[in-house]
Amino acid sequence: MELVTPGIGLIFWQTVTFLIVLGLLAAFVWRPITDALRAREGFIADSLDAAENAKKEIEQLKADNEYLLQEARIERDKILAQANEAAKQIKESAKEETAKITAKMTEDARAIIASEKNAALTEVKDLVSSLSLDIAEKVLRKSLEDKKAQESLVKELIKDIKVS
Repeated sequence: MELVTPGIGLIFWQTVTFLIVLGLLAAFVWRPITDALRAREGFIADSLDAAENAKKEIEQLKADNEYLLQEARIERDKILAQANEAAKQIKESAKEETAKITAKMTEDARAIIASEKNAALTEVKDLVSSLSLDIAEKVLRKSLEDKKAQESLVKELIKDIKVS
């Protein structure tokens, strides 16, 4: 049973050895370990603060980006509205210009048609009068071959002149 129950000397020397090791650990090891743990704890705390700040900055940047996107959309809508308005004005201007040109062309065509019509009518009148004179001349020659018919026609023309 000696193995199970240690002697007083053994307990004493184990206690002394334990206290010496504990003193050496406290003097040389514990302070660097606790300093290292405190430094590590400070580093972790700083990292957490930096991460929190980065998260806040990211959220701020996100909000700024959303604001900028909204502003860009508004500006795009304004530009599109202006472009549509300009396109409508150009279309209206083109329609009005086309209407003016069409009206002028129509008026010019009517003037040309009227001029051509008058020229054709004049030509037809000239032709008709020329033909009428030719026919009248031939008829008169035929009917005035005889002297009595000529005298009768002259008397009749003189009566017409006095009546008028």
